[in-house]
Amino acid sequence: MDIVARAQEQADSVVGLARELVRLPSRGGIDDYEPVLRHVQAWLAEQGLAYRRLLGPDGGCVGLLVEVEGGRPGSWWTLDACLDTAPFGDEDAWSFSPTSGAVVDGWLLGRGAADSKLAASLFCHIAADVQREAAGLAGGLSVLLDVDEHTGAFGGARAFLADARAHRPSGVMIGYPGFDELVVGGRGLWRAVVSVFAPAGHSGSRKKVANAISRAARLVQLLDAVPLPEADDRFPLPGKLTVTSISGGSGWSVTPGRVDLNVDVRLTPALDGQAAAGLVRGAVARLDAELPPPAPTEVVEKVCWPPFQLAAEEEPAAAMFRAAGVLGVDITARTAGPSNIGNLLASHDVPATAGFGIPYEGLHGTDERAHLAELPLVHALYHRAVLDLLRG
Repeated sequence: MDIVARAQEQADSVVGLARELVRLPSRGGIDDYEPVLRHVQAWLAEQGLAYRRLLGPDGGCVGLLVEVEGGRPGSWWTLDACLDTAPFGDEDAWSFSPTSGAVVDGWLLGRGAADSKLAASLFCHIAADVQREAAGLAGGLSVLLDVDEHTGAFGGARAFLADARAHRPSGVMIGYPGFDELVVGGRGLWRAVVSVFAPAGHSGSRKKVANAISRAARLVQLLDAVPLPEADDRFPLPGKLTVTSISGGSGWSVTPGRVDLNVDVRLTPALDGQAAAGLVRGAVARLDAELPPPAPTEVVEKVCWPPFQLAAEEEPAAAMFRAAGVLGVDITARTAGPSNIGNLLASHDVPATAGFGIPYEGLHGTDERAHLAELPLVHALYHRAVLDLLRG
């Protein structure tokens, strides 16, 4: 059967499974993941698809891994979609239940409809189809369904990469939503907690000193003034430095001895993690020189992921563009400002794409919904790209 016809035939089944998943709350770091995991496990078992539970450092399940091996040696490729979701936010602001799962006027309603339970259902169906023709394929297909994505920990992807039994992927296609564009790159990130010190004291003291809040405010000014590389021919986005959190102090009459700042730097090929650290530490050194502290300002690095960018001819992006050409879908390459699992994969030298998926509204916000008219085309494109890679 033609891939497009097969996708149209399966549309009700894909939407049906996605609806069931949306009805099971699985907010990252909030809900128990077991109900949504068990539901997917039951579906996989019904299709005869073997799966393995991936465990995090605390022994909890952080994802399911399905592996379909071809009949000949070759490269392995991975489809990845998350089963956990963003929080609901203000539920009173929603015009329907965040766990609705209803289809209204061609939209699937509820948290996770767009990000990314519809993609998870779609990838499960592709795995089932690939298994039926696996004997004639080379290498294999892995489907990673993670439940630790929206926490920012990306525990499922980490467990997958660390699993000695898992086949190392030659490339990963991440099922984020968004029609017309394929994300082939993204800025990286460098993050640190900067701790500013000063003598604690009484706010009514006659002695005027630069307290920790004043010193932190000056540091924010210095960080805001740090010059950053502009976009260039190599990378379409500039670097960016943002102070995202300030904490310290309590009550009214006590000035704190310490204030902590979260500093987020978005990396580009012209601004790597070492350079970002140097810029932040340079601003810290200037602060300590201007307003000498009782203890040096501390910079504790938390995470560093590199930027990534695939060329149009590099797999698996090339397979997605080839499939789009065959199906007559006009998609463009995009480099993202926010970071995603693709950056984590890039730090392990695994190329990845993110997105090309269904159109959506309310992502991470109110009234999340996914438009279903484009689903067969998205399904067919991923299915064709996967078969292209596995027949290579």
